[in-house]
Amino acid sequence: NMIIRMDMSEYMDKISVNKLTGSAPGYVGYEEGGQLTEKVRRKPYSVILFDEIEKAHPDIFNILLQIMDDGRLTDSHGRTVSFKNTIVIMTSNVGADDIRKASTLGFGESSPQSDYESLKEKQIGALKKTMRPEFINRLDDIIIFHPLTIKNIEDIADILFVELAKKLNERGISIKISQEAKNFIVNDGANLEYGARPLKRTIRRLVEDELSEKILTGEIKLNDTIVVDYSDNKLKITSLSTAESKK
Repeated sequence: NMIIRMDMSEYMDKISVNKLTGSAPGYVGYEEGGQLTEKVRRKPYSVILFDEIEKAHPDIFNILLQIMDDGRLTDSHGRTVSFKNTIVIMTSNVGADDIRKASTLGFGESSPQSDYESLKEKQIGALKKTMRPEFINRLDDIIIFHPLTIKNIEDIADILFVELAKKLNERGISIKISQEAKNFIVNDGANLEYGARPLKRTIRRLVEDELSEKILTGEIKLNDTIVVDYSDNKLKITSLSTAESKK
């Protein structure tokens, strides 16, 4: 895994800023190195994701400016860590309400390029209210992501089901999910305002938690086939032995 994810909600206060490059000598965590610099030092060819960058303490932006200007940082041990082989991506929810409003008014993937550029310009203006101009000017590009559609949610659900199947296959267990069950799970977990996270929680609540319990109790065994179906207004999870699944 060459992706380094930094949740910027964990770096909202001034004290947390030093965590990126490491605690000073004599302080707790000095031997561990920086939470950012140590990861990049060990994996110099990485994609660094700063998630929800607008939540970071203002001093964090000074560190990011140094990364973008010089391509390096010096950690608390005095080691120079190169960022020249990394790709830096930042996400932000600044202006997200405006994007959702534009979507409901007809702005979408099929809208003219001029509409997109107009919305992008508006979003840059919103960013300038929370971030310094010199920081924004060093970004290679700012990309506006459209809100997810129901079709997008369905595609994400298929990906999550494939991931679940892989995890079960590693345990020698297979799974079959009917289209009716998929439709029910998507309808229960779809939330266009909050994206795909509610869907992941729904799959965990309706399917994964029950599967875990059945595996722990021995109800689901090695080489069994799990069938997830929806009937009589209820999601049903059954386990078939190898002989039963071949009938």
